[in-house]
Amino acid sequence: MSCPACGSEISGAARFCPSCGSAVEIDSGPTVEAEAIPRKRIASPSGKISSSPSSSGYEARYVPGTTLADRYRIVSPLGKGGMGEVYRAEDLKLGQTVALKFLPRSLAQTEEALDRFTREVRLARQVSHPNVCRVFDIGEADGRTFLTMEYVDGEDLASLLRRIGRLPADKGLEIARQLCAGLAAAHEHGVVHRDLKPANAMLDGRGRVRITDFGLAGFSGEDGDRAGTPAFMAPEQLAGGEVTPKSDLYSLGLMLYEIFTGKRAFEATTYADMMRRREQSAPTHPSHIVKDIDPLVERVILRCLEKDPAKRPASALQLAAALPGGDPLAAALAAGETPSPEMVAAAGEGALSSRTAWIFLAGMFVALALVVAIAPKASDLGLKSISKTPDALTERARELVRQFGYTDEPADTDSSFFRTYDFLRYRALHETSPPRVRDLATAELGPMNFWYRQSPGPMVPVGPPDVSQNDPPLDVPGMALVELSSSGRLIKFHALPPQVEDSKGPSPDPDWGALFTAAGLDMNRFKISGPKLLPLVPFDARAEWDGSSAQDPATPLHVTAAAYRGKPVYFDVLGPWNLPGAAKQTTVPLANVIGGATFAIIGTWRTRLPLGKSASRPFSARMMERLSLMSL
Repeated sequence: MSCPACGSEISGAARFCPSCGSAVEIDSGPTVEAEAIPRKRIASPSGKISSSPSSSGYEARYVPGTTLADRYRIVSPLGKGGMGEVYRAEDLKLGQTVALKFLPRSLAQTEEALDRFTREVRLARQVSHPNVCRVFDIGEADGRTFLTMEYVDGEDLASLLRRIGRLPADKGLEIARQLCAGLAAAHEHGVVHRDLKPANAMLDGRGRVRITDFGLAGFSGEDGDRAGTPAFMAPEQLAGGEVTPKSDLYSLGLMLYEIFTGKRAFEATTYADMMRRREQSAPTHPSHIVKDIDPLVERVILRCLEKDPAKRPASALQLAAALPGGDPLAAALAAGETPSPEMVAAAGEGALSSRTAWIFLAGMFVALALVVAIAPKASDLGLKSISKTPDALTERARELVRQFGYTDEPADTDSSFFRTYDFLRYRALHETSPPRVRDLATAELGPMNFWYRQSPGPMVPVGPPDVSQNDPPLDVPGMALVELSSSGRLIKFHALPPQVEDSKGPSPDPDWGALFTAAGLDMNRFKISGPKLLPLVPFDARAEWDGSSAQDPATPLHVTAAAYRGKPVYFDVLGPWNLPGAAKQTTVPLANVIGGATFAIIGTWRTRLPLGKSASRPFSARMMERLSLMSL
């Protein structure tokens, strides 16, 4: 290896340069390399001059007040190393403080050193991140090449660790996450730092980390030339092999070890000693040094220090996510950045294994199959199949209107299915046996019925948006309303007779039997009862009956009918649930609320009934209608 001060060759076990006597420390001084060009690098610019043994006592070339390139005025020297010297300067053109990094005199005329200097600027400018020190430009003054970079008013991490030892756990985590974020930004552009160490990580006045010094950086996959700081180089980098982002992660692991324990992972005084310790031993577990260290932190550090790169974390983002409370996405958003696709993918790494994901997916399919299987029996709509189509029920209603003597062609019609909530509520309260649910499949008066309306003129609803059974009101002569069960049996018929009487003589006797036949009721099962209900339309004959249907003899029914001039104008089949004056249930059991809501949601998902023009009703209205099942 080479002396960082004079460039003379030094044997691997020597602690001092035989030519100039400069002290040699493997962690901050010499750079191991294949060529003879010394590549010792300085600490990043800081508010305090942190002189390494190799730079102690050097005389600055430029004194404060010197103006360079008619733009930069020197404020103070910051440090010196094998690859250059750094000054704090004022940019007179922009009025900002910057740092100027010059090549040392011994290298100023070396073409290879100039190429490396230019490469540092080119690579560093590709990385833009709050946790990476920005490099602005390259220039020349007095025949010497320099680059301008961001001035960081603070100190490097190496100096901080020497002063206070290990950092508090929360501060260590904060610094670790920021190092990961800055390193990930470099790796995203294919840039490998190759000289990551505490001396190349600055902390500004607010405690924010900046990764500096890309003088030895290269692109991922390039073969290394053993350039770097030996104490912080990955095994493959020391061997001169391929250098990848995982090589930087090894260096980061060594930094984290020192941050959280205050000690080096491999204590050595010479290069040969350090290599022997690396090959023959593993680092002491951090928990043996700091008893209360977080197990997650220890696991991350030891994974980074794996000799096999394949066993290290996949990326700096995955490393950040593995830290306690790690959330690289949140960190990127807090820094005002748009997370890259790689960051989003890395944030989910390790969160769920493939095996677990497949198990969850299979479970979802099983649950979906169960829902499909039980949906037909999960609500009244599933139990009660619609045996006739809307078109068939519409034609059935028109046929009954003509049969009852209303033969004029209507100008406007409308129709739709509707729910019989009173019927369902009555069964829930009075039929407590389990079969009551299954019996809905054969119920004639619910739970889903059909209405049809026709009018000699346009029907304009008072309450938009659609025509309903009662809107607009039945107030135009010639209007008719028909309600049918889902199988086509008559439940209700209302018609408004002509306003002007067009016939004379006695009214013919109405044919009540035709109404009972249309309703599917046996008239012999009913007895005439006294007048109870007054029809809502003009009439000249009326009758009422009490009885029951053959299909459900236990449920009492009341039938009322009226006619004008022999033509039916009013017919209604009423059960206990919709008789005028019948008591209504006002309190709803909690179980019914929960069950009703569940059935409503399943019914909404499953039921696709072909409605008439009312099918255009807003989804919210249809959903509210289904949620009304909670009152059952």
